[in-house]
Amino acid sequence: MSDFGVPEPANLSELSGESPIAETSVRLALPAEANEIGEIQVASWRSSYAGLLPADVLADLSPAQFAAQWRAALIAPGEARNRVMVALAGRTLVGFAAITPSDDPDADPQRDALIAELAIKPDATRAGHGSRLLNAVVDTVRADGFGRVTVWVNSTDDVLRAFYTEAGWAPDGAHRELDLYGDESVRIKQIRLHTDPSAAD
Repeated sequence: MSDFGVPEPANLSELSGESPIAETSVRLALPAEANEIGEIQVASWRSSYAGLLPADVLADLSPAQFAAQWRAALIAPGEARNRVMVALAGRTLVGFAAITPSDDPDADPQRDALIAELAIKPDATRAGHGSRLLNAVVDTVRADGFGRVTVWVNSTDDVLRAFYTEAGWAPDGAHRELDLYGDESVRIKQIRLHTDPSAAD
């Protein structure tokens, strides 16, 4: 109570008539957020592919080009279970994940989901955003009727692999090599991890 007996607002947002902003949240992405998603993807790739791809290739990655692709995907997602989710700190977008029915040769797209991309801004890591985003992804694929969800990770990325395994994911024995230029000059080995969304908390 104030000195005059009038209840004080809980925060400044009540004074302005705005809704309170959650400190952290995860929700479906909006087409208007494509630019931010493109910027986060490029920043994440420059970090995770450092030492694997030539520096000039990483420097030439275009956030605008990625953004155009994400905008098109968000406006016309095609398959109903194609989803892009974003993690926010207050109003700031700090990460995103893209989910789709798996197109792996040994997968059943009716049963198997794939995390095509999960990225957090490099300066926003280790703040719990990745874990919240991953939990939301698992909840979403479960609600969409998938019985399994998978993700490919670079075999040398011990940090990312630990992120998933500590969340209960495990290798399923599948592996692949990406020929990035089609001329065998740059090949990246990846392993596939999986989890059962129905078994997740």
